[in-house]
Amino acid sequence: MSASRTVLLVGTTKGAFLISGGSDRSGWTIGGPYCNGWPINHMIGDPETGTLWAGGGGDWHGAGVWRSDDSGTTWEVARLTKGTMDDWAAKDPSLAKMIGWGESPLPFADSFAQIWSLSYAHGTLYAGTKPASLLASSNGGKDWVKLNGLTDHPSAGSWTPGGVGLTLHTILPDPNNRKKLWVGISAAGVFATEDGGATWERRNRLSNAEAVGPAEHPAGPRNGETGHCVHNMIRAPGTSDVLYQQNHYGVWRSADGGRSWNDCTKGLPSTFGFPIRVHPRDPDTIWTLPLNGDTAGRFPPDAAAAVWRSRDGGQSWQAMRQGLPQKSCFFTVLRQAMAGDDRDPAGIYFGTNSGSVFGSTDEGETWQEIARHLPTILAVEAVELG
Repeated sequence: MSASRTVLLVGTTKGAFLISGGSDRSGWTIGGPYCNGWPINHMIGDPETGTLWAGGGGDWHGAGVWRSDDSGTTWEVARLTKGTMDDWAAKDPSLAKMIGWGESPLPFADSFAQIWSLSYAHGTLYAGTKPASLLASSNGGKDWVKLNGLTDHPSAGSWTPGGVGLTLHTILPDPNNRKKLWVGISAAGVFATEDGGATWERRNRLSNAEAVGPAEHPAGPRNGETGHCVHNMIRAPGTSDVLYQQNHYGVWRSADGGRSWNDCTKGLPSTFGFPIRVHPRDPDTIWTLPLNGDTAGRFPPDAAAAVWRSRDGGQSWQAMRQGLPQKSCFFTVLRQAMAGDDRDPAGIYFGTNSGSVFGSTDEGETWQEIARHLPTILAVEAVELG
């Protein structure tokens, strides 16, 4: 049996790319673009079958999920909503012929514009949309249903969009319980279900509201809650419900599945950032990439890049800079553009809006640029393929 290879699934504004590091995570090669140049907001893979999925779309294409059953060689799309091209093609037979357009009805008409996130667990494929809703597929993305228990949550009328709209950008299944699931919505916060999506609980409560102090930003903590503009969230390994989130106003940790949150931003150079990752085996090791601020440019503080790592669940932090640009660095790393593999030592990777991918195969101690000149990178995930 051949050794598995580490493959980075990279979603960009101009299609999907696969970056392969082989069995030793070196000599990285780039394949793509795939998915007909669609904007791809997120990609995931199933290492057991080699199936890959890519979600995205936009005003022109409508929303859709692409699927590859051969580890990325060929792709097919399941279109879910219509876009501008449908309106144009319906009126222009020559355009319809050129793009291969047909008049088949789309399952969700025009109810959302994009797929923003994907997750696969217990035989179910999930997709988060913009505007925020949660879809599920029991046959690998061929057919979908909307989980109306979330869409119809009593708080839904108060949900407000973040800077890029009302997006469901994070989906976290419990690997040990098929009925448990967490999602992150910007800017409505964290929601959890323990009955397979029939009912949902909003989970944004602060562990100690008095200790946090007054918010300096509308998206910051207030009224006993963390602030609803959660940027990214991840579940720690193990059987306990430890969660971490990076939101618009810091890094937060929950030891009880999101029912209460502790601020663990102290020691970081800023409260603002997008991605957060956790070690595949150590629930206390996390990485994040702070940016200088919401309105200050959204680039690394002092224009010097660093991934910050904590080995104690966010109680203390260390800047990891070796191999990263330390002068005139103005890139942004978006919410889904940081990934981790399951190797030992664990690999950690991130992509930038300037089209570079950086990787570390020693848990952040040293870094190398493994790809450059790609389109704007929206998402990075790592998968082991045979």
